[in-house]
Amino acid sequence: MDANSPTLGQMMDASRRIAHRSLDIGTNRIELLVVELQEERQRLLCSIVLALAAAGLALLGGFAFTLGVTLMFWERSPLLALGILTLVYAGGATLLGARLVRLQKGWHMFAATLDQLRKDRECLENSFQ
Repeated sequence: MDANSPTLGQMMDASRRIAHRSLDIGTNRIELLVVELQEERQRLLCSIVLALAAAGLALLGGFAFTLGVTLMFWERSPLLALGILTLVYAGGATLLGARLVRLQKGWHMFAATLDQLRKDRECLENSFQ
């Protein structure tokens, strides 16, 4: 038998070390994923609460604005009042829709977890070459 060939005990120790490292890496990645899930849940809950509050206040403001414009222009032209309100509301809806699309495009969930998994894959690929 060759003097440089590893013994069965050395191979078992090496396998055990590899298994422990793999479990440690997997545990770290799962913990990172859980932390990011909690952050996303908090962000989503905060966004929902803020959106509901903003929507409620915007609704009250919209009622007041509608009433004001209607009363101001009713004597001159009721159709002009309705046209102005239609343009204002349609413009606001268009701006908010565009902002929502921009927000959805820029939202990257689990970016840190995915980045760490990419780094792990690159490290493994480099170690086997």
